[in-house]
Amino acid sequence: MNAVGLVAGVWYPSVRQTVAAAVACGDVRAKTATELGYTELPVSVDVAPPDMAVRAARPVLDRGRVPAGDLAMVLHASVHHQGHDAWSAPHYIAHQLAADRAVPIGLLQQCNGGAIGIELAIDRLRGDPRSGPVLVTTADRFLTPSWHRWLTDYGMATGDGATAVLVHRGDRPSDLLLHASATTVAADLEVMHRGDDGLDAHPLGHGPQIDVKRTKRAFIAAYGVDRFIKTAYDRISEAVATALAEAGLSRSDLRYAVLPRLGTKAMAEAYVPPLVEQVDADLLDLGRATGHLGAGDLNANLADLGRGDWLGPGDHALVLNGGGGFTFTAMVVSRPDSPSSTARGAFR
Repeated sequence: MNAVGLVAGVWYPSVRQTVAAAVACGDVRAKTATELGYTELPVSVDVAPPDMAVRAARPVLDRGRVPAGDLAMVLHASVHHQGHDAWSAPHYIAHQLAADRAVPIGLLQQCNGGAIGIELAIDRLRGDPRSGPVLVTTADRFLTPSWHRWLTDYGMATGDGATAVLVHRGDRPSDLLLHASATTVAADLEVMHRGDDGLDAHPLGHGPQIDVKRTKRAFIAAYGVDRFIKTAYDRISEAVATALAEAGLSRSDLRYAVLPRLGTKAMAEAYVPPLVEQVDADLLDLGRATGHLGAGDLNANLADLGRGDWLGPGDHALVLNGGGGFTFTAMVVSRPDSPSSTARGAFR
């Protein structure tokens, strides 16, 4: 595909829980904290996820010089509770932004929701030449009693935050240019988050606190951990190879390969091996002070790449992500010559 323009931002609450504080209060054991490798986690005490998304989105629209009324769609991805029941968080976000003509859509793609949102945005631009830009937001907040940010799942601890990515045709200011995106699927792995459970009639019907560890133990007892590791290896390898080929790049053309914001041990087991088999780039881990951001890891990594100094003009990076269900996405992006420049061969 021709290059697509991206403007990306992230919003975090000011409150932080350090690893030392979490260990001291018994939220996590010291050994587990070491395996996770985080330094601290952002905690949203009084801002709900959709309001976090609005806070992330406003400066992104300003930098992209896009009035909210010009947006064609607002796609919002999340993992956990958004603040109300039987209610549409995407419509709320569009309302708060005054995106009155945008079609609001919610995405339940687990931890890969933000990446899938960007791909859907590209499909909209490709399929409708009259379409305006698309805004993709993510936001999650992980509070007890329904979710324990340190204990609910293996291989990660969750931080609170929101992301916003403006996807446009490359004819507006851009933090990054997106050259390729590839997603692979392993739908049989949905059982990792279901285990032996039946499908209950009510929210939290299997217990007052979400316990992904329990369902993963059931998966491992039935199938063994090697089934996930092998499937992830194959699907990640395919996604990376496809994205590189679509971008017209070789394994040596990348400056960085950016990892999801999972625990360091989990990434070393499942994500790093297939990645280093496919690319020669330095691995970049941007999540040690944020934790895993629910649906927003890839989008937060785009924001950090776009606003940081890792990439020089023309440098390319591959950004990798995965999410329960499972899907795996690899995107190839580059730094434009300047934030105000438009893409040569911009998407039309």
